[in-house]
Amino acid sequence: MMRIGSVITIGLMLLLVGCGESRENEFIDRMDKEHEGDSPVENAAQNLQQSGNTSGEEVTYATVNGNEITGYLAQPSDGNSEAPGIIVIHEWWGLNDNIRMMTDKLAGEGYTALAVDLYNGKVAESSDSAGTYARSVNDEEALDNLTQAYGYLNEKQGADNIGVIGWCFGGAWSLQTALAHPEKIDATVIYYGRLVTDTDKLESLQMPVLGIFGEEDDGIPPQKVKAFESALNKADVENSIHIYEGAGHAFANPSGTRYVETAAEDAWQKTVRFLEQNLKEE
Repeated sequence: MMRIGSVITIGLMLLLVGCGESRENEFIDRMDKEHEGDSPVENAAQNLQQSGNTSGEEVTYATVNGNEITGYLAQPSDGNSEAPGIIVIHEWWGLNDNIRMMTDKLAGEGYTALAVDLYNGKVAESSDSAGTYARSVNDEEALDNLTQAYGYLNEKQGADNIGVIGWCFGGAWSLQTALAHPEKIDATVIYYGRLVTDTDKLESLQMPVLGIFGEEDDGIPPQKVKAFESALNKADVENSIHIYEGAGHAFANPSGTRYVETAAEDAWQKTVRFLEQNLKEE
C-alpha cells in the first residue's frame, strides 16, 4: 500500500504541474525528433575534470509499487559524513555507465550523489527504445521514486542540503522534483528539460534555479526558455538561465553524439559553481 505521505505529495505535484499525459507525450515526441540517429555513446564528457577521489556502489534506495529500485551512490573518498546531497536524474537513455561517471564527478566535487533509476533497470541502446522507455514512465511512480531518493539522502546518508540535477528527460524531472518539494530542495539544475512557464505554479519555488539550454534546440526553443526565465523573474525565483550559441538539444549529455565540448565544459563549470554556492556556502 502506498504511504499516505506519498499520496499527498503526488497530489500536490499534479496540482502544481498540471501536466497531462498528452503533454508529456508531446514533449517525448519532440525528443524523438531531436535524438533521431543518436546513440548512447561515450563522448568528451569523460574529460570533464573530477576534483577528488570517490567511491561508488549500487544501492537500493526506494520501493515503488512493490518493486525495489536500485540506483548508483557515489561519495567522496574522504568519508565526509556532512557532505551535501544531489539527486542525479538520467537523460532518456537511462541509468547507464555514462550517468554513473557524471555522478562520480559530482561526488568528486564533495557531494553524496545518488543517480536514480526511473526506468526500472532498463537501459536504452537506441533512440527508439529510449522513447519507448520514456513513454512508459508513470508520473506518480516517478515522483514517489524521487521523493524516496530525497529521503534516502537525507535520512540514511545524513545530507542536510540537497540539490537535484538532470539532463533532457531528467531535466524535466529535476524541475518537477523542485515543484513537488519546494521547501526541501535547496538547488535545482535543469539541462534542456521540459519547462513550466506558468508564474502561479513557479511561485512555490524557494530555491535558486540554474538552466542550461542550446540555441539550436528545436524541442525546447529559445523563446520557450526566455518565457521560462521571465516567469521565474515574475515569481521572484532566483535564477541563472544560459542559452548557448551553436548548441542543440543534448549538447552536454554524457551519452550521445550531440555533444558540443566547449559549451558543455562551460556549462559544467557554471554547474559546479552554482552547486557550491547553494549547497555548501552558508
